[in-house]
Amino acid sequence: MIPVLRTVEEWRRFRDAIEPGQTLGFVPTMGGLHRGHSALARRSIAENDVTVASVFLNRTQFNKASDFETYPANFEQDLALLEELGVDAVFAPEYESMYPDSYRYRVTESDLSRSMEGESRPGHFDGVLTVVLKLLVLAGATRAYFGEKDFQQLQLVKGMAEAFFLPVEIVACPTVRSEDGLALSSRNRRLSPTARQKAAAFPKILNTADSAKEARAALEEAGFVVEYVVDQEGRRFGAVSLEGVRLIDNWALSVLEKA
Repeated sequence: MIPVLRTVEEWRRFRDAIEPGQTLGFVPTMGGLHRGHSALARRSIAENDVTVASVFLNRTQFNKASDFETYPANFEQDLALLEELGVDAVFAPEYESMYPDSYRYRVTESDLSRSMEGESRPGHFDGVLTVVLKLLVLAGATRAYFGEKDFQQLQLVKGMAEAFFLPVEIVACPTVRSEDGLALSSRNRRLSPTARQKAAAFPKILNTADSAKEARAALEEAGFVVEYVVDQEGRRFGAVSLEGVRLIDNWALSVLEKA
């Protein structure tokens, strides 16, 4: 049975038992695992001596209580998947273990975090960066693995690791998609079958429109509630909603030009 570490103290004992010189890969998750998370874990296992995943539904990054309460996580299923993949241990702390200060101390970034997801979800990136900093400090990992689907988050985590001199390599992993092109997300399972079919138009429109303005218009015409479509620093970013479920995606503009 895969070890499940519930407290910071248990995690530290596990970390201290790793042999000197062994590399440690770390895969942070909020649960609700899918093939995208599996890809992160497999890459970590291939590149490190030991791989640990965290499963922690971080309430501080949810700006809406309803979104936190309906997040589709199933710990027993997640645990079974991580064990099947060959992950060596799971860090699954309670809120009080991660926030003994009740979130009085937090990380705030003053530039990139203010746009796109940060503008749509006030306070979101404060919660993300704070918990990721805590997890990276605790993990003491050689490498930590993040998906490019959350590209804005990835860039912020990389910048934070550099700013605070964290001795960890932040490894970016390609977005994993369904056969119809939709980026895999835990929230996808909240879509009705009809909405799930409709959702496939989101990446196609984002990927083929000549401009962000045209993409927005096409998405609205297709029935999506559009929060933003932005071309920024060589990528196109988009966030939409269907049935109240948020979907985000991004593509490199060089890929769009070839499409």
